[in-house]
Amino acid sequence: MEQELRTAATATGGLKAHSSVCFSGALIDGPRIQQLLLNCAAALESNDVTLAQQAMWVLNNIASSQGDPNQRLTSWLLRALVARACRLCGPPGSTTTQAPAAAAARERAVSVTELAEYVDLTPWHRFGFTASNGAILRAVSGSAAVHVVDLGVTRCMQWPTLIDMLSKRPGGPPALRITVPSARPDVPPLLGVSDEELGVRLANFAKSKGVQLEFNVVDCSSKGITSTASAPDNKKQGPCQDLLASVLSDPASLAVRDGEALVVNCQGWMRHVAPGSRDAFLHAVRALNPCLVTVTDEDADLDSPSLASRIEGCFNFHWILFDALDTSAPRDSPRRAEHEAAVGRKIESVVGADGGESDGAERSESGARLAERMRRKGFAAVAFDEEAVGEVRRLLGEHATGWGVKREEDMLILTWKGHGAVYTSAWTPS
Repeated sequence: MEQELRTAATATGGLKAHSSVCFSGALIDGPRIQQLLLNCAAALESNDVTLAQQAMWVLNNIASSQGDPNQRLTSWLLRALVARACRLCGPPGSTTTQAPAAAAARERAVSVTELAEYVDLTPWHRFGFTASNGAILRAVSGSAAVHVVDLGVTRCMQWPTLIDMLSKRPGGPPALRITVPSARPDVPPLLGVSDEELGVRLANFAKSKGVQLEFNVVDCSSKGITSTASAPDNKKQGPCQDLLASVLSDPASLAVRDGEALVVNCQGWMRHVAPGSRDAFLHAVRALNPCLVTVTDEDADLDSPSLASRIEGCFNFHWILFDALDTSAPRDSPRRAEHEAAVGRKIESVVGADGGESDGAERSESGARLAERMRRKGFAAVAFDEEAVGEVRRLLGEHATGWGVKREEDMLILTWKGHGAVYTSAWTPS
């Protein structure tokens, strides 16, 4: 059984890229591909091996890592389904070899310049950086000292722009302190630079801008915190829950000082906190009494206990980036392949998970659900001013015309062809 399932996910058939895929004389469009994926998921959930194999065979003839966005996305979803099937149906303890591209995306260490190029390919990350920085600048106006606790997954790519903005503040810049945890979610591409070296580079940049910067790394290893990559398979909850217990609950470890304007920046972080731990995480953040909390994440609900629901959510949501990349990079672009492999890693996490709290999977929740959670935990939304929105629009003007921004209450949503992609929000203790 396991070998047959592995075979179903091997080389794809060199199909020509069209918005609809021609298979056995029939056009297979996105909705039909989605239905095949749902049939496969339902078969796996009901242990119907024959139906699962049939669906995988058809999907294998549709999928292509070099095809159109639907085909490329299908290839990653199929890999994840096969991996799940092999794990569930194979011998106890069996594993599935990871797709080479996904493995390369995890293992290859990139330079700071390469990471910046990766981030700049689409506005997926810069959107949140830009809006959050605008909210931070407004919140700390008049403060002589600012402390940012950076809970982000892009290794401080957000901060050079904020430093530049602070350097131009009327009356002079504040003293700036940035604190990062040494453990973070295992999110590719991985930066081949230590936190300490990154801090030196940021400090040198800040000095060139006339900003006094102190960069601190909270040593999570001394508190028993490990990264997702090094955690045992049965305890891969990531560093976020450990950070909650060992760092946020102990303000002394963050060296919070009187008179500082404290900002907690959560960029791509919340989806790595188990849903059952998120309220406690936010309670710990609120206990720090920050002047501002910024939360940016993917605007998708991928935390259903149902495999079929997660497959449907993955197909509808991750299509956005695959389609956007089709307009911004050639189909054989290595940078595009890295983006798609990073999404493939997310798909592996969501599809391969069992749906429990301790499976270590990424579990995105929509901005609307996040807003409800924030209000329930004692936060009030802070609206983005027109200057921040204008900066976001200028950023989007540098990218393909399909990108847009919309307001939903006090939240900003990055959209692609009208579909919500990333939300960004700002909050203060109420």
